[in-house]
Parts: sequence; C-alpha cells; structure tokens
Amino acid sequence: QVQVEESGGGLVQPGGSLSLSCVFSGNIFRINDMGWYRQVPGKKRELVASITVTLSATYADSVKGRFTISRVHVGNTIYLQMNDLKPEDTAVYYCTAYASTWHAPTILQDYWGQGTQVTVSS
Repeated sequence: QVQVEESGGGLVQPGGSLSLSCVFSGNIFRINDMGWYRQVPGKKRELVASITVTLSATYADSVKGRFTISRVHVGNTIYLQMNDLKPEDTAVYYCTAYASTWHAPTILQDYWGQGTQVTVSS
C-alpha cells in the first residue's frame, strides 16, 4: 500500500504566496515522474507542473515564472511553491507520483493525493 499525505493550501490574497507539499510513503519500490494537477468544478483536471527523477521540470504556460516544483528523493516528497497568485489559480490541487511497489516492482501506476483547496481572493 502507498500512503499519500498532502499539506498546505488555504486562502490567500492576490499577489500572495502559498506552498504545498506531498509525501508518498509505504510500500514504495520506485518513483518516476511526480507532479501537481489542479481542478475546478466542471472542468478537467489540468497539469500544473511535473518533475522527473533527474529533476527536470515542466510547467503549464499559465504558471511559468510564478510556480516552482521541487522534489526530495529521500522521503519521497514533492513541493509546489506558488508566488504571485491570481484568482484564476483557485482550484483543488492534487499531487501525483508514477510509482511501483515492492509487491510489484515492475508495474508502475499513478498514485494521487486527496487534494487541497487553494483559494485566491481579496
């Protein structure tokens, strides 16, 4: 079993900053790519940022220059630093990891966090 614990999020004024973190624990054998998605009601979940095992990062155009994704291999933790937040960043943010377990080390699948609400409003 893989446990996922997200933290961070909350209410912030436009122009403010928030930091999200996510820890993957349990029976993990290997983690490849990790990432953050977000979703607003009535819309598809969209990729915000992703990071490879070699720490190469990719960002959605809408967050480039404002958000920074990072990961720590020890502890299997991923972070999202969000600066200069805008009302359109309001969404539920989900972390994800493409990983395998010791029970099935060659079978990779997506594991998701429970989601954390980010609200940007004055």
